[in-house]
Amino acid sequence: MNARQPNMLDFVKAMSDADRLRIIGALVRRPKTAAQVAEKLGIDSRAAFQHLSFLVFVGAVRKEGGLYALDEARLETLARATFENNRDEYVPAPEMDEKSRKVLASFLNSDGSIRQIPIQQPAKLQVILEYLVTAFTPGQVYTEKEVNMIIRRFHVDTAGLRRDLIDAGLLERESDGSAYWRPQ
Repeated sequence: MNARQPNMLDFVKAMSDADRLRIIGALVRRPKTAAQVAEKLGIDSRAAFQHLSFLVFVGAVRKEGGLYALDEARLETLARATFENNRDEYVPAPEMDEKSRKVLASFLNSDGSIRQIPIQQPAKLQVILEYLVTAFTPGQVYTEKEVNMIIRRFHVDTAGLRRDLIDAGLLERESDGSAYWRPQ
């Protein structure tokens, strides 16, 4: 199994999910089991476990003998790094094809944010959109505000990129814009 270390994008992704933020709030006062978190928040126990596991992975929560506790020191360090722009340097996945790697090198900043959107170049825009959509968990439902918050990590044009992701079929949404999700 290929174990990887969490990066700043993982932290941003963790903090951009409403249920994960609610879980952090539930753990502020005292540690809880996954079942207690699920009951307190009124969510499925499997979903609670998955969210808790991701929060453990990014370092915001630690697991101690069946109880999940907020790792306040680690959470503060991660948040400070995010707000101080001390981001990890983006490195394209080694299995990515050379053409896509070149496009990303041309249009991304070293921290993985989008330097320029190749609007007049559909093939290059598709590579950027496929890169951007990886910040969304397949099957997870997001509000428009959450989608904008995730996209804003990459570029200020949240409305344009959100529309491009939907037009490309990489994100789907309810017709009234009340819910967005990445198809599985």
